[in-house]
Amino acid sequence: MTAPMRTPGSSTKPTAPDGAKEPDADERPADERPADEPLANEPLANEPLAYGLSSEARNLHWLLTNLVDEVPGILSVAVVSSDGLLLLSSDPARNAERRPATSPTGPRGSSADLATIVSGLGSLTVGAARLMDGGKVRQTVVAMAEGSLFVMAISDGSLLGVHATPDCDMTVVAYHMALFVGRAGHVLTPELRSELRQSMESA
Repeated sequence: MTAPMRTPGSSTKPTAPDGAKEPDADERPADERPADEPLANEPLANEPLAYGLSSEARNLHWLLTNLVDEVPGILSVAVVSSDGLLLLSSDPARNAERRPATSPTGPRGSSADLATIVSGLGSLTVGAARLMDGGKVRQTVVAMAEGSLFVMAISDGSLLGVHATPDCDMTVVAYHMALFVGRAGHVLTPELRSELRQSMESA
């Protein structure tokens, strides 16, 4: 298995699944890192959307890009606000080579389509949990013949959605999604959500 993403963790992070590399010990967790300090090796030169954004927004762009690039099987990622608006997304075209040749192209190659699916699925599962008195929905997984869809809640009410190949290691994908959620939940303030939303609208 390809080595998973190097993502800063914390003492409360989820347990790494078998074969998943733990975050480096010298990388500090989000709650110990100054808000204006950029992550190490942050490839801003390769991220046109990151120009002109705050350090927190750039860090989230970096985390999302790293999630897609480093975790085997992930095709595209979208972060959606609680009101259904796209805040962050990967470029599905970048990861087309990861998809089996016989697989369909996914949600029409559009980040907006993935965001719509994630938002709708999130609303459906929250409604189902209320009817069943099941408490907060932590994660939703849809296993399809030609793909997998993961939706995980972020503490501010936003959702992280991941579209992956059908043969992905679901445990590894979920583990790294949880790491992303832990980092994003510390910084996704109303001001940052507004900044990210405006960035997506002007892209």
